[in-house]
Amino acid sequence: MNHPKPLERPVAKERHPLANRTYRVATAAIEDCWLVVSRCLQYRIPGALIYGESRLGKTYAIEYLRMLIHRERPEIPTFHVQAEHKSSRSEGAFFSNLLRAVRHPEPDIARNSRKRKALHDRLRDVAEAQGSSIAVFFCDEAQRYSLHEYEWLRDVHDELAQSGVRLTTFLFGQERLCEQRARFQDSGDTQIVKRFMVETLRFRGIRSAVDAATCLKSYDEHEYPVGSQWSFTRYYYPYAFGAGLRLEMSAHLLWNAFTLAHQHAALAGEVEIPMEYFSRAVEAILLDGLLHDAVDFQLTEQHWAAVVQRCGYVASEQAIERNPRGVR
Repeated sequence: MNHPKPLERPVAKERHPLANRTYRVATAAIEDCWLVVSRCLQYRIPGALIYGESRLGKTYAIEYLRMLIHRERPEIPTFHVQAEHKSSRSEGAFFSNLLRAVRHPEPDIARNSRKRKALHDRLRDVAEAQGSSIAVFFCDEAQRYSLHEYEWLRDVHDELAQSGVRLTTFLFGQERLCEQRARFQDSGDTQIVKRFMVETLRFRGIRSAVDAATCLKSYDEHEYPVGSQWSFTRYYYPYAFGAGLRLEMSAHLLWNAFTLAHQHAALAGEVEIPMEYFSRAVEAILLDGLLHDAVDFQLTEQHWAAVVQRCGYVASEQAIERNPRGVR
């Protein structure tokens, strides 16, 4: 193998976002989510429901979608709301949680009425400061919300609308969230369905070599620093990259490695790779480039099989199968 001389990269290895796992790359599921999000923003649809199993990368998707909104509609403020698991529901705790999500300096104000007003004022002020008539909530683990909490959230929408700010809420959650929608329909609570749950989308993991290629292409094209022409693949394999190496070309090898691991472990169901384990495998391959980059380097079936074995996919799936369905 032709080992090159050391090359000066644009940033130190410890500062690269892959080393810190602070980067985001596209997946086919995120692209489907973006179609829903952009349609809601364009046509003033007040909310949508996106559901799927807990391990597939919905939280990762939220941060990627916030990044896309910032890039495509930088005037629109977005907030990541983490629904809390509580044994009992209280209006005060609900609004304190929302105040923390919008980075209010005093989220634990004493009276509930003051919390509601503080949330309203904060959202209105941020939207006005950015020249927007829209604000966006991404609510993670939304299956934890009760009917009362949806009603309180609906009040926030209505009060903001009176001030000229339209709040759009995207609910992300497990499959129980879709079941919750059906219960609201059956019980006549259609005001919640019409406000937050008209648009629905099932969130999927990586389910084919084509899905894998979509994700791998992002590593080949995503630059850091932006505009430097140093994609992630080039950063870790500069000489091989210059000779034509692209991760996208390995999509079938990586997909086959996960499929074989799934089959050898006798896991139930179809192969559906969570983003967490897919990205771990890709990161391991890229980090190996610091040691093995060369003009004639090629990624092989053995390379991908080794990182899939180490990424934790099989152990995670086996742990889930040992638990009753729905207990996560």
